[in-house]
Amino acid sequence: MPAEEDLSRLHCRLDELLEERGMTLTALAEKVGVSLVNLSVLKNDRAKAIRFSTLIALCDALACQPGELFTVDAHRTLG
Repeated sequence: MPAEEDLSRLHCRLDELLEERGMTLTALAEKVGVSLVNLSVLKNDRAKAIRFSTLIALCDALACQPGELFTVDAHRTLG
């Protein structure tokens, strides 16, 4: 399977960042202008894509860089 199809290796750290900042998912949704449902999909690692404009808005709201929001599991190999 090509690497771009193995999306299960990508992890969104939204829960951790929200907890560190004392912010709720609802507050983030309001601040960023993204629906609670879409943020929940992202938070639960079910998203298959993210718009750059959304990524920038999330990073601005959370005062973070994209690399703090997402990690890639390098130990999981393609089979």
